[in-house]
Amino acid sequence: MKYLPIDKALFVQNRKKFADRMQPNSMAIFNSNDIYPIGADSTMPFEQQRDLFYLSGVDQEESILIIFPDAKKESYKEILFLKETNDHIAVWEGEKLTKEKAFETSGIKTVYWLDELDKVLYELMTMAEYVYINTNEHYRASVETETRDARFIKALQQKYPAHSYLRSQPILQRIRSVKEQAEIDLIQTACHITEKGFRRVLEFIKPGVMEYEIEAEYIHEFIRNRSDGFAYTPIIGSGYNACVLHYVENNQACKSGDMILMDVGASYANYASDMTRSVPVNGKFSPRQKQVYNAVLRVKNKAASMLKPGVLWAEYHVEVGKLMTDELIGLGLITKEDVANEDPDWPAYKKYFMHGTSHHMGLDTHDYGILTEPMQAGMVFTVEPGIYIPEENLGIRLEDDYVIQENGEPLNLMANIPIEVDEIEALMQS
Repeated sequence: MKYLPIDKALFVQNRKKFADRMQPNSMAIFNSNDIYPIGADSTMPFEQQRDLFYLSGVDQEESILIIFPDAKKESYKEILFLKETNDHIAVWEGEKLTKEKAFETSGIKTVYWLDELDKVLYELMTMAEYVYINTNEHYRASVETETRDARFIKALQQKYPAHSYLRSQPILQRIRSVKEQAEIDLIQTACHITEKGFRRVLEFIKPGVMEYEIEAEYIHEFIRNRSDGFAYTPIIGSGYNACVLHYVENNQACKSGDMILMDVGASYANYASDMTRSVPVNGKFSPRQKQVYNAVLRVKNKAASMLKPGVLWAEYHVEVGKLMTDELIGLGLITKEDVANEDPDWPAYKKYFMHGTSHHMGLDTHDYGILTEPMQAGMVFTVEPGIYIPEENLGIRLEDDYVIQENGEPLNLMANIPIEVDEIEALMQS
């Protein structure tokens, strides 16, 4: 891995939080992700299953974690099963975790090779009454491939049909959504790397450059700072492309007089950052661009100040909608009459700001969190309002990442990333 070692105390603490919420006499099982094939002998780069990483720090394929707090044997309370390493694997794939290194990474003392799984699992299943299984229940999830977890669950329930099976997700949705300080530090590192990428491209952008060239500048800066790469597929859209919310082709030339929207974030140690900035291709905002830009910036700043413990996500978005409504009226894009006659299910402001303002962020860019429950200190949210005016070839979105504090204003993890008009112009023209 490119990232520096993480103190295993984080993963020990995360497992304790999960174990404390388990039913008596139950165990939980978590699988790594597969390495997914592309064609012939090609595969996609490995990405660890985030729940397994959160609970163990293990970042390699063919790994299984078992948590069994009430196990009769002390050595069975936490178990890792790993792919056995050997000299041949070391030569062809690089070194894998040894049992000693696995303990240094996770804090788990009991480590078996995978070929011992069936024997040990049988013994564990005779002791356990309940088994927590792990499925993807994220509100944005759309899973079309059968995961390693899904295959394992199918085989486990077929072999042990008399057990009672429970869901890990209700626990994970709560504990993963509130970050430990060590996690916030990792997200902050990802944000610092993103800042370096943004400052680099401000010096690079000029009329005639291709959107993909800007993407290349970002990934160069990310990788050279120990990033895992992009936290998500980058959006780099100039002119009209900035009005396409999930534009990812990044294949057009940037023209003088246009704005370019860059929704880009570095990943570090599997933790995401999520930034959006919109800048003028020629380094100078036109009066109209500046007017719309500052309207978006005002909404972002006011929306961020609302992120406090006890706030409900749905009610927060209603209030942000009111802020945006006022700004759009001021810009002449909608009228008070439009607002008076609006459809409550699709308010007038949605014509120019059609997406949500905030989402949880952490190990996943759209991280775990129960949206019907109040916000809590330690949660990390994006704030990303935008105004999109296709008829003007103008789309502007601004986004920073914030940690909710117990008292006072949220902590902006991207506070050092330039965002004010004057600062951006000065940096682009220097």
